[in-house]
Amino acid sequence: MGTNDQKRSLPHGLRLVALAGAAALTLTAGLATPLDPAPQQARAADDGKKVLTVAVAQSVDSLSPFLAVRLLSTSIHRLMYEYLTNYDPKDNHAIAGLATKWEPSPDKLTWTYTIRDNSTWSDGQQATAEDAAWTFNKMMTDTGAATANGSYVGNFRKVTAPSPTKLVIELKKPQATMAALDVPIVPKHVWEKVSDFSEFNNDKSFPVVGNGPFVLSGYKADSYVRLKANKDFWRGSPKFDELVFRYYKDQDAAVSALRKGEVSFVAGSPSLTPAQAESLKGADDIQVNDAPGRRFYALATNPGAKAKNGKKFGDGHPSLLDQRVRNALFRAVDREAIIDKVFRGHAVEGEGYIPPRFQDYFWKPSASRKLTYDPAEAARLLDQAGYKKNGDGKRVGKDGKPITYRVLCHATDPNDKAVGKYLQEWWGKLGIGVRLNCLDNVTDPWLAGTYDLAFDGWSVNPDPDFVLSIHTCGALPATPEETGATDNFICDKKYDELYARQLTEYDPAKRADIVKQMESRLYDLGYMNVMAYPNAVEAFRTDQIKSITTMPAKAGNIYGQDGYWSWWSAVPADSGGSSDNASSTGVVVAIVAGIVVLAGLGGFAAMRRRATAEERE
Repeated sequence: MGTNDQKRSLPHGLRLVALAGAAALTLTAGLATPLDPAPQQARAADDGKKVLTVAVAQSVDSLSPFLAVRLLSTSIHRLMYEYLTNYDPKDNHAIAGLATKWEPSPDKLTWTYTIRDNSTWSDGQQATAEDAAWTFNKMMTDTGAATANGSYVGNFRKVTAPSPTKLVIELKKPQATMAALDVPIVPKHVWEKVSDFSEFNNDKSFPVVGNGPFVLSGYKADSYVRLKANKDFWRGSPKFDELVFRYYKDQDAAVSALRKGEVSFVAGSPSLTPAQAESLKGADDIQVNDAPGRRFYALATNPGAKAKNGKKFGDGHPSLLDQRVRNALFRAVDREAIIDKVFRGHAVEGEGYIPPRFQDYFWKPSASRKLTYDPAEAARLLDQAGYKKNGDGKRVGKDGKPITYRVLCHATDPNDKAVGKYLQEWWGKLGIGVRLNCLDNVTDPWLAGTYDLAFDGWSVNPDPDFVLSIHTCGALPATPEETGATDNFICDKKYDELYARQLTEYDPAKRADIVKQMESRLYDLGYMNVMAYPNAVEAFRTDQIKSITTMPAKAGNIYGQDGYWSWWSAVPADSGGSSDNASSTGVVVAIVAGIVVLAGLGGFAAMRRRATAEERE
């Protein structure tokens, strides 16, 4: 299902394509779509506001930070709310957010955070430690509030706020992620009025009270999300007055809108296709950013959907319960062909669960263990498992019926469809049928377990705890009727033991080794076939955006960052001078004359989730 913080690269390095430009043009905020036939056109010309419009190929699943798992949604929440800590855009280390400092007790069972006194909610009230304590306590006591990020508080014993600037978290056992709690802190005085956290989507009343760099000011499902700059943001106000995320079901239409100047930026789903990126190289006033991504692209198998109470549900094909069958399917996927023919080199071959961008946690199998493309070995494994061909050359199940796997794919992702056609070819030679089920919303069948395999992908955070947690038994739904935090119903005792060990290990090298063991376990089980680490391929108009921050500084992405740096730092093309906010980090500076500079300028002031098959952060 893949989107925490849906989710997908590697050292092609940061390839910045500069194209000749003309004088800066007036910004436009919207474009007509069937869902929004009368958008705001040429707002900058009408009222002088500077509007940055981002074309996205993913819709919002929820505007509640307690429920959202898609990349778009969690990215918006990073703009709306502060977290206790943030990640430095230069190198991903933990830096101040709502908390200015944090320190553990000698036994590491009690953590004390100093909450800043200069962060205010957009309704004028001060943000305090009580807001943070209330947020965490609600997640600890309400299953609905724990839907998206419950794994972060599962080890919490008690959370208190002795004063407005002091937050104390007591743990059941040491927890290595206490400087990387990727949880939006919400205003208690607003959210304590919510009666049912499993149903409330935070999308009925605007503006929505927050304390991030932007304030949510408007929303229309499957159409747009509108945010206005928070002029009182403690780190400094964004340079653009408004930020609009506009949904395009057709990615080619989004690229066309960028060409016309109707949008400022386009990222794709979540990346542009190689063909789209190539087509933009010759376009005026457009710059392409091709950088290593923080996502993986995988094929997940249904291991037999079940709940914590042991009750099974769904209708996954029983043959996939056999590890030999899953490994055979691995062997019958040509990753090199996917990289060359689908991604056209804008990705690297997938292996472990964490992309090579995060070198400390990146794992790859030894040559002897690597499940390389080997159709003959795949056929042997299927024969060994008892799934042999009939007289028509079709593999048959234990029920005597030919095997045809249903593969969930995202209708908005051309990569899914392209890889799906290869699966039909490769697995067809094994005698296995493939039926692609490409949907706008894959979440419902995914959560119901009514699929055999599905294209999956997640954005990985600098601390990988969240993306590891979604494969634990504890992430399963309590009952078939409820929604858990699981990715695809994996529940393995050995994996869970390793997960618990990494969570309590403070030595970075030792923790990284345990994480790699977890990746090895996932690889051997064959539930997750990581096929590629796609690059983040995106483009923006240099006559609308003068400069914007990449993360990390060297060869980084713009859309879907671990923080709010890109949109907070973006400088309008018609503004004078350079950004006061962005420097000493990766700043892409677009010069209209046709020159691109990747510059390290001064320093920042005061210095993905899951992606159900929809795209998780």
